[in-house]
Amino acid sequence: MQPLREFLEIPYDRIEELNLAAKAERAQRKDPGAICEARMKALTDEKGLKAVTICFSDLEGRLHMLDYDKKFVLKSADNLTFDGSSIRGFSRQAESDLRLGIDWASFYWLPADVFGAGKVLVFGEVQDKDGGPYSGDLRARLRDYCATLAQRGVTANASNEIEGFLFKGRDAERRYRDTGAFEFISTGGYYHSLPGDALRRFIDGCAEVQRALGFENEKDHPEVAPSQFEMNYGYAEATIAADQVQLYKLVARQVAAQMDMTASFLPKPVAGVNGSGMHTNLSLSQNGKNLFYDTKGQDGLSKAAWDFLNRILGGARDLCLILNSSVNSYRRLDPHYEAPNQIMVSAKDRGAMIRIPIGNERSARIEVRSIAPDSNPYLMLYALLRTGVEGRLPVEAELRGEQRFLPDNIYDAVEDFRGSTFIREILGAHAHGKFAELKVAAADRSPRALGGRVKRSEIIFHHEVTNQYLWSQF
Repeated sequence: MQPLREFLEIPYDRIEELNLAAKAERAQRKDPGAICEARMKALTDEKGLKAVTICFSDLEGRLHMLDYDKKFVLKSADNLTFDGSSIRGFSRQAESDLRLGIDWASFYWLPADVFGAGKVLVFGEVQDKDGGPYSGDLRARLRDYCATLAQRGVTANASNEIEGFLFKGRDAERRYRDTGAFEFISTGGYYHSLPGDALRRFIDGCAEVQRALGFENEKDHPEVAPSQFEMNYGYAEATIAADQVQLYKLVARQVAAQMDMTASFLPKPVAGVNGSGMHTNLSLSQNGKNLFYDTKGQDGLSKAAWDFLNRILGGARDLCLILNSSVNSYRRLDPHYEAPNQIMVSAKDRGAMIRIPIGNERSARIEVRSIAPDSNPYLMLYALLRTGVEGRLPVEAELRGEQRFLPDNIYDAVEDFRGSTFIREILGAHAHGKFAELKVAAADRSPRALGGRVKRSEIIFHHEVTNQYLWSQF
């Protein structure tokens, strides 16, 4: 009997080949028109494809997805619209319509057992009614800035080390209002798990999907805290790297849900144990040469690299809200738990905001450690790159004087953010004001003093947890 449904299902090794080829075209900045034509042809020719998942992120970094019928996309790709008033930080109800362009270079073939059969995924570009870039779309801002650097022959490279927790039960974050607690799936600790235990099976499942998506995996392991994980992969051009952060978290959440568990990227969901970070490695290259490397430079870094990181240190407090954008993230910046809260650089001290890893001509880089995994990856990378390349270079006395620390609460971080002329200039007045407004709206629903216990409000009103239904309950 002929199957009722025959939607596309591709073996993992073949998916990896397809996605690595697409990633290479993107990194080489192949002509967008040629890429669009090739992707549209693939959609037309592959009869087993039924839908295109288009992703975009709001101002706070929450990922949104729309599934479009393939046939509709083929005839209406240049006229996709959505209601922006339903997205936090986007347009008001009176001017709600926004357009959704397609960045065809960011095309992914998908494993059917995780995403569903017959689907592909692509990242979208949020546009205003007239088709121009929308001010709240930080992905477009990052992509355009990387394109500007590329015109000078410079490539911005990034890789992210994203930590998270695995908890028992589905929707553990949204159910926190009722339960008031998270339940660990494992208490094995750093690098320790049995081959068949739940945490290891989760990590293995995620790593398989990441490999298929072209992440170019390196290593994965349980982290220091109970039920904590980290999966590392290779560096990429900054916009690709930011997309991979969103896919990393999406894959982890979906794999966990299929196992009746919850993958959480809250910075500090449980008091008394290490929190989760998103250490971000950065470098600049030009014509294949690492601009951050100098064998004779201090700690193996060039003057360009030292200027880059010193600009970030000089603007550290202004950047803090972007890097740590939730009430809960300031609970993580506790020096008792390896927290990188000191505004300094070090090759050894892991309490420093910036660390200099051991590197060579290929791998020399800086590692910005004071970043929470719930930050908007597009906004975070855009702000760090603009600051590192164009920010004010502080004098030596500012950097090497008395110890300086990042804010220990979100209200101080908001004040520093609002007071920064440079941040306002690079974000624009709308995005700058709206981002601060959203952060204050969530902060005002939590006690100002964090105290020693994680509060329900830190979880329920977190931008990656709350939704219209939950928000309206309070």
